[in-house]
Amino acid sequence: MRLWVKRTFATHLVAAIILTMADAAGAQGSFAGARDLYSAAAYDDALAMLNGLHASDQRPDDGRAIDQYRALCLLALGRTEEANTAIQAVVAAVPSYHLSDTEVSPRVRAAFRDVRHLMLPGIIQQKYAEARVAFDRKNLAVASEGFKLVLELLTDSDLGSAANQPPLSQLRPLAIGFRDLTAAATSPAASPIPARPSPPPPVATAAPAPTPRRPAGPRLYSWEDADVVPPVVLRQTMPVLGDVFAQRQGTVEIIINESGLVETATMTVHVNAVYDGMVLAAARTWRYKPATVNGVTVKFRNTIQLDLKRR
Repeated sequence: MRLWVKRTFATHLVAAIILTMADAAGAQGSFAGARDLYSAAAYDDALAMLNGLHASDQRPDDGRAIDQYRALCLLALGRTEEANTAIQAVVAAVPSYHLSDTEVSPRVRAAFRDVRHLMLPGIIQQKYAEARVAFDRKNLAVASEGFKLVLELLTDSDLGSAANQPPLSQLRPLAIGFRDLTAAATSPAASPIPARPSPPPPVATAAPAPTPRRPAGPRLYSWEDADVVPPVVLRQTMPVLGDVFAQRQGTVEIIINESGLVETATMTVHVNAVYDGMVLAAARTWRYKPATVNGVTVKFRNTIQLDLKRR
């Protein structure tokens, strides 16, 4: 009798241990578990759990939440540079995303705002270029959403005064015009956009059609040229304004060559001698997808507004 009781007790004990281990394994990779650890101020443990989750394997909203809480943990641990990288991932995925005023502290909201302020100009230009390509390819649904997003981001409060400065101020009327064109083209009563007529076949004695060539002469394009697809930002990192400097604004003009490299950079509105030199040095590392005209890469003049705040 005693032997049967011991065996029964041992069996139940093993079963309880197995169930406990299964529950622990299920909670180990849980986003909800990481969120609970963050709420309990166990930032290192929450970060370790979040690092074990892969945002690419999650639904889009869950992936964004993972990056967001990684940023919150890193900020709480004082790892600012890593936190900025995590915030950049959130902003790149959903440029219009805002933290709730009741969700986090003013310090965290300020960190998100500063990153969005630096990233939004490049994102807006990229989204406009993508929408233009979709429009040219008659993909009107994608073009319409793209132009709407551009106009929405141009009114974002985190963008600051950059929205009223070139090149963003020049994008607004263009985006409105293309948005209205796509709306008219996709309305039920609208006629489809007529296809360009095909050229007549060449006669037997006609010379062969020339291959596409780069526009003649050292033409320099800018936002005023309607036939140019503007460059897309690949890397455009601004140096941080030191604590010894007051909040300032400035403007740098760059020439982006046919390879997407910055050929020249000039401070047209100066911040100060030290920071001007930092910006011009950083400009040599910037990279872009070059501007094109009829599929041919061209040089492009771009003006970048600097709205600098002390961190």
